[in-house]
Amino acid sequence: MAGHSKWANIQHRKGRQDEKRGKVWTRVIREIMVAARQGGGDLSANPRLRLAVAQAKAANMPADTIKRNIDKATGNLEGVSYEEIRYEGYGISGAAIIIDTMTDNKVRTVAEVRHAFSKYGGSMGTAGSVAFQFKHVGQLVFAPGTSEDKVMEVALEAGAEDVITDEDGAIEVLTAYADFETVRNALEAAGLKPELAEVTMRPENTIDLAGDDAAKMQKLLDVLEDLDDTQAVFHNASL
Repeated sequence: MAGHSKWANIQHRKGRQDEKRGKVWTRVIREIMVAARQGGGDLSANPRLRLAVAQAKAANMPADTIKRNIDKATGNLEGVSYEEIRYEGYGISGAAIIIDTMTDNKVRTVAEVRHAFSKYGGSMGTAGSVAFQFKHVGQLVFAPGTSEDKVMEVALEAGAEDVITDEDGAIEVLTAYADFETVRNALEAAGLKPELAEVTMRPENTIDLAGDDAAKMQKLLDVLEDLDDTQAVFHNASL
């Protein structure tokens, strides 16, 4: 995404998340439950659960809600069992889209995803059809005006793979999945607070869309993101 207005895209996305706080909580709770079920409820031994709990705290989720859902996942309380399923497809002008879901009814979920694609100008693909165009990485983005030299020094020393300054002045730090937590902790310890810090599927290349095509793509993305079982939507369109 280097070279594009990443900052504007991030602010737009954060605004949408703020509008849908309840949806954010639902997604984080499901992530906590799956992470705890797969790796256990001990935060010190489960990096995925640590990340999920950090996301929950960032969304102002109460500690007792976090603990209750960890207990449900680890069998201490009765709860719903969710399955992780990834769907892939194409949007406007062939833009690549990945939808990560967690569901207790995969028949319902696949029907909803397929309907969204067909109704809003996209097409559903097979497993692996677009995922090769993305890289699973840790991503931290700093606001324009942050010291590039300081970010680069701390990030690379902590094991980051790359530091990119975008044309709008935002600074992007990329890490391997396994190093994300270490790099983030080092940056925050140095007084560098990222505006965005997440593990994501980052596109290797982007497709520029403008005008009606951009509007149609945004509508498709909005519909996919609003599905009840959607956890995250990744794409390679620059709108």
